[in-house]
Amino acid sequence: MGIYLSSPKTDKFSEDGGNDRLSYGLSSMQGWRATMEDAHAAYPDLDDSTSFFGVYDGHGGKAVAKFCAKYLHQQVLKHEAYAAGDLSTSARTAFLRLDEMMRGQRGWRELAILGDKIDKFSGMIEGFIWSPRSTDTNEQTDDWHSEEGPHSDFPGPTCGSTACVAIIRDKQLIVVNAGDSRCVLSRKGLAHDLSKDHKPDLEIERERILQAGGFIQVGRVNGSLNLARAIGDVEFKQNKSLPAERQIVTANPDITTIELCEDDEFLVLACDGIWDCMSSQQLVNYVREQLHMESKLSAICEKVFERCLAPSAGGEGCDNMTMILVQLKKSSTSNSSVEVQSAVSNQLSEPVVCLEESEVKV
Repeated sequence: MGIYLSSPKTDKFSEDGGNDRLSYGLSSMQGWRATMEDAHAAYPDLDDSTSFFGVYDGHGGKAVAKFCAKYLHQQVLKHEAYAAGDLSTSARTAFLRLDEMMRGQRGWRELAILGDKIDKFSGMIEGFIWSPRSTDTNEQTDDWHSEEGPHSDFPGPTCGSTACVAIIRDKQLIVVNAGDSRCVLSRKGLAHDLSKDHKPDLEIERERILQAGGFIQVGRVNGSLNLARAIGDVEFKQNKSLPAERQIVTANPDITTIELCEDDEFLVLACDGIWDCMSSQQLVNYVREQLHMESKLSAICEKVFERCLAPSAGGEGCDNMTMILVQLKKSSTSNSSVEVQSAVSNQLSEPVVCLEESEVKV
């Protein structure tokens, strides 16, 4: 059946956690696809005041999605802008930095291990033989040096991944997105899209694709990729006269920033395997219904998969499925704080629209 199995794999990887500010549940399921190419990250305590959640939907292989899950939050955390409170700059830099990290000998070896092209033991042997001694015992992301070896000229992976990330610090929520995974906020039961699906037929994406020398055919970049932004996909990033932000396909993310208020109930981050089957509002409605009956957030994610899973192979409901549900805990506030939060809430009476290379502050 080509890229589909004869019957779906419905085993689920699920997890729950949280802290005094939020609770989360997540789940992932391979479904009808022949392989599982999604990955995710959940760090409720990235630091004392910050939480990080990410969904990564791979295409052409799982290596880049797993690379994102392993390294993206580290790159956000290490950037000097992060310590200064500029989460947007640290996140944007991290997205673009991953493309750089995946080049060369070290990038090739890490992707090979994550994509199961070589096992970890053979990877360790090659690293011992070819890597500079200074990095043999230090795999910290802060010291991601280039390495000499048989794959030193590796330009980067031909497979790729979306990346949709939510960073919560105190009452500030920052959503960073490249691709068509999506983050949705439920505010008093209304769904607010905090990310934009980067499809090639969007005017701003089309303009960049054409100016970089690409074309769009049957809704796909160069007749191949149905995304306009992604991490990886080096074949679409070969125009040496253009910066990374202006390539045919770019990892440069859209960033949305809002202030959370008492009316905010939960966030959903999910890959397009969910959004192909349910609209943002439909999913918010379903989650709210389930919250009255189910306290385990990962169980709600699992029920969403069962609702979306197609009865037979082909079409909607046959993709890999990954979902993170983040429930925001209410804080005890004074009357004056409530008034301020109410004013903020009124500003978000309409869905947030992400703007190209800018922040939306609400």
